[in-house]
Amino acid sequence: MSEKTIERPTTDEAALAKEIEADEKAAARQASLLKDGWADLRKRPMFIVSGLVIVFLLALAVVPGLFTARSPFSDGFCQLQNSMTPPTSGHLFGYDVQGCDIYTRTVFGARNSIIVGVVTTIATTLIGGLVGMLAGLIGGWIDALLSRVTEVFSALPLLVGGLLIMSIWGGGDVWSVSLIMAVLGWPQVFRIMRGEVISNKYNDYVAAARALGAGPVRIAFRHILPNTLAPVIVITTMNLGVYIAAEAALSYLGIGIQYPNISWGLMISDAQDRFLTSPHALLFPAGALSITVLAFIMLGDVVRDAFDPKMR
Repeated sequence: MSEKTIERPTTDEAALAKEIEADEKAAARQASLLKDGWADLRKRPMFIVSGLVIVFLLALAVVPGLFTARSPFSDGFCQLQNSMTPPTSGHLFGYDVQGCDIYTRTVFGARNSIIVGVVTTIATTLIGGLVGMLAGLIGGWIDALLSRVTEVFSALPLLVGGLLIMSIWGGGDVWSVSLIMAVLGWPQVFRIMRGEVISNKYNDYVAAARALGAGPVRIAFRHILPNTLAPVIVITTMNLGVYIAAEAALSYLGIGIQYPNISWGLMISDAQDRFLTSPHALLFPAGALSITVLAFIMLGDVVRDAFDPKMR
């Protein structure tokens, strides 16, 4: 009677199977968190309201031609004889001190504000996230060095640092303003990412992946990164409104976006001295700025409540 040979999996095959199982469990855990968070978001009226407002603002920024047939950059757009004319049926927001239609300028001003907010947020998330992950994973003197560098940038508040740098370097357009604010804003994301990485890298699933032979790059991006995204998403969403408000403040002070570019902060600065006699010139751009910042802050609040387990 012949004996049947029973094939057993090799050690490498067993280790690979265990690693795949650990990956699947980590992915399922992250997917469950995102799914539960999204389900919670859809039940919140504040998310729906802020989301609709943000979609409308994005439409203003991307296709302003849908909301006004005129362009503030066309010849003859500003007529001094219309200076500070109050709102009429054909010009809902009236005219500013230079005789420019405030409604058209307010619509086109949304583009620069949204661009600054989005570009700065993406830049700070990438810089702070990558540097924070590097510091948290490696630790030791590299972590200490990067933390000290972060403290140097953190010592300058966003507006004060922006005033100092732009007064030397100069602003002028959305890209220079976004770059300067990104340089000053990344330490906040760094601290959050570093703390999350340090708290996650000692978990059992990371130790199991390391024991099964997973390399540091695979552990970082396959196991640790997905479990650190929730708090980063929250702070990123809230920072959008903060950076839009900061750009308006810098432009209001005369060192942010400059003419011929359009900014709500510039419009507010031009109208402040004539508020008592012509309040419409200030109220409409200030109202647009307030609604935009409020919408992003509201969205950040509901995202935090939905994705942060500590808030549940």
